[in-house]
Amino acid sequence: MATGTMREALNSNLPFTVGLIIDHDPALFPPLSMAQTRSDADVLRDLLRPLPADTLTPYEAWWRDHAPYLETRGYRLRPRLRPGWIASWKTGAITELAAEDSAVSMPRPRLMDATRISDGHMVYIKYMGTDCQEYTIAHLLASDSAQKDSKNHSVPVLDAFHDAENSSMSFVVMPYLRPVNGPAFQFIGEVLDFGEQILEGLAYMHEQGVAHRDCAFRNMGMDARAMYPEGFHPVHDTWTPTKSGQAKRLSRLEVGVKYYFIDYGISSYYPSGTQRTLVTGDLGRDREVPELSKDIPYDPFKVDIFIIGNALRQEFYNLYSNLGFLAPFIAQMTRTEPSTRPTAEQMLHEWRAMRRHFNAVQKHWRLRRRGETFIWTTVASAVHAVKISGHLVKWVCGKRYKGS
Repeated sequence: MATGTMREALNSNLPFTVGLIIDHDPALFPPLSMAQTRSDADVLRDLLRPLPADTLTPYEAWWRDHAPYLETRGYRLRPRLRPGWIASWKTGAITELAAEDSAVSMPRPRLMDATRISDGHMVYIKYMGTDCQEYTIAHLLASDSAQKDSKNHSVPVLDAFHDAENSSMSFVVMPYLRPVNGPAFQFIGEVLDFGEQILEGLAYMHEQGVAHRDCAFRNMGMDARAMYPEGFHPVHDTWTPTKSGQAKRLSRLEVGVKYYFIDYGISSYYPSGTQRTLVTGDLGRDREVPELSKDIPYDPFKVDIFIIGNALRQEFYNLYSNLGFLAPFIAQMTRTEPSTRPTAEQMLHEWRAMRRHFNAVQKHWRLRRRGETFIWTTVASAVHAVKISGHLVKWVCGKRYKGS
């Protein structure tokens, strides 16, 4: 069984946090090294089979073994991922459900959450090849000059260092990002802000000579620290860091969040002054891109345009009935003929012009799900009007919300 086959089978269905499961090193996660002789179902069963919460999964055990080294570099893993861990509910009065260390990590061999010891901020640590294209592109877009540019929406690289036991592999530290739709969007203004940020980031990326080629919804994330002033648990993310209760949450509209592109595993990079050649390949989360081919070359930058347009359609337009303003953008960006699709810069210009036509009330209005009954819409809209009155009073008094 080819690794590519497994990736194609999995990537369209796995959640945000599992996206790196197939890009593996056999030494990192041994069951995958047997993929050539075992069926997809057998490999998946080993990857995802449930284990008792007091037993580490194979990938958790790998990270536990590297925990001491990571701590010397300034990053601490959760208690269950430290050497000598014993389940707290086995020795104390706390129940398994309430215990923080009962939270089993998501099946993502190359990615793990950690805490930066210097300031207590939650981060992601990704394990990747030092000389791979993804490492090169991530560092290009995370250089000092790039990070100073507000148009850059590539996930920042906070730190990077070699594996002490294998210099061909590196640990790359990034901010902890939540899924873009976790929690769900609430207001029209939040969609307007998301669209502008993503188009701005795509235009910047293309300007730097990078075509993402897999910029689907699940390869985006958001820095939601401002939404959760008291923090949240990295696995059970609606709970506080200690799982002592529900995490306090503010809206995107009020505090503002920043959206980022992640995962440059199949991206293409064209340094300044080089020709932007066509590419081949049919990998990627979005299986609706019409031109993807192993044999017929295509423009990777036009692929990005289609993917973003399709994400707007699938994740917003198809779900909510009061986002009709997305229709012309989706129509242009998802044209079957790639050469007729606009550039990211053109779409960004049109989006900003469109956004200026929305007033404060429209931006604060709730997203209305398709299929709502007339009675539900009437009641929900009335309740919502009362809830946002306070927001609008603050707006009139001069407080412009960051996410609006």
